[in-house]
Amino acid sequence: MTRQHIDHKDILRFAQERVNLPQDTARKYREQVRGLRERLESHIDDNPDFALKKMLLSGSLAKGTALKSLNDIDVGVYVAGSDAPRDITALLNFIAERLVAAYPNVTSDQVTTNTYSVTISFRGTGLDVDVVPILYYGDPDWRGDLVSQDDGSFLETSIPLHLEFTRKRKKAQPDHFSQVIRLVKFWARLKKDEDPSFRFKSFMIEMIMAHLSDDGVSFSDYPEALQAFFTYVVKSDIRALIAFSDYYDPTTAVCCDSDVVKILDPVNKDNNVGKLYTSLNADLIVAAASEAGDAIDYALSATTKQETVAAWQDVFGPQFSG
Repeated sequence: MTRQHIDHKDILRFAQERVNLPQDTARKYREQVRGLRERLESHIDDNPDFALKKMLLSGSLAKGTALKSLNDIDVGVYVAGSDAPRDITALLNFIAERLVAAYPNVTSDQVTTNTYSVTISFRGTGLDVDVVPILYYGDPDWRGDLVSQDDGSFLETSIPLHLEFTRKRKKAQPDHFSQVIRLVKFWARLKKDEDPSFRFKSFMIEMIMAHLSDDGVSFSDYPEALQAFFTYVVKSDIRALIAFSDYYDPTTAVCCDSDVVKILDPVNKDNNVGKLYTSLNADLIVAAASEAGDAIDYALSATTKQETVAAWQDVFGPQFSG
């Protein structure tokens, strides 16, 4: 096995140039969301009966796993459950009206209700903030009922606990945990662009990485870390149960015996993140992972720079130059 042509440092350089959201851009986006949150908090202070209780940044920007291509941000808005309608359309309209009331600088034409969320569009940056309502009943860990983006059902969640879960894994492998996730997410996005029927949620990728990290897999060498991910997907046929013990006992989880893909939300044992994935979806992921793993194996044994770069391009596309 040779590393003379492409090694860890080359993958890192590619990530920094092509994959990762630049730090200054991430900072600008966080500041924009912070400004929204501060306006909301000020409005709540002035209107103590106001139904919106808190806005929290979530998703890849909050976790530090955002890609350079990021153009929208996920936030959760906690709504007093006793004051909010349970009908999803009515709930989203309720959210949209109150966001316009809370943010005088945002006009109604900048706020759009979608199927399961409300989007605020900013003219200056071109950034969209997707607001997902969470019905809140006073839990100290900010557990509440999230409107699922998959099917519109209500699922218990907690943004602070999810972020704490990620921080724990990042602390165990500083820098590397988030970086390897970004590299695999970049690969998955390329696969989706090539084949619209290919599905592989970012959250599922994060949970597989967390599972590998918890099992002692080191991510400090990126070719090896990527190979470990793809090997796991192939060997498990992405049908092995993944669950975590941070906030519940995994042995008590009984939500998904008949599901093909079983990757449980680390905060909610009743939420199988992969419940809507069919055997065809799983087979496409396994096939793509097998091809990527074979390409990395070839890249690590190729004798010429041209062969090595071509193999890595099978994983990361033609923009990878080595």
